[in-house]
Amino acid sequence: QVHLMESGGGSVQAGGSLRLSCVASGYTYTSGCMGWFRQAAGEEREGLAAMNSGGRTFYTESVMGRFTISRDNAKTTLYLQMNSLKPEDTGMYYCAAGPLCMSPMRERHFTSWGQGTQVTVSS
Repeated sequence: QVHLMESGGGSVQAGGSLRLSCVASGYTYTSGCMGWFRQAAGEEREGLAAMNSGGRTFYTESVMGRFTISRDNAKTTLYLQMNSLKPEDTGMYYCAAGPLCMSPMRERHFTSWGQGTQVTVSS
């Protein structure tokens, strides 16, 4: 049973930065895919970034060059460094795990989810 727990959300002004963390238990990075999704109020969950077991990364166009996904294998922690934040980046951010990274990222590709952490970017 995979358990994911996100942290690091908060409120920031436009142009600022945040770093999200996702601690995974019951999961190893030797196989599969880990990723980050965002859900704005009233909208569907959107895939932002993912990393497969080999370290290959995937990004959606809206965050390319601003967000960076990384991991610490020793601590089984996934990160999302978010720079140059915009008000449209506001939403609940979820960590997810699945068997295989696919592009574009879709909710159905992931089988385990965290509870989410809220990010609010003010103008």
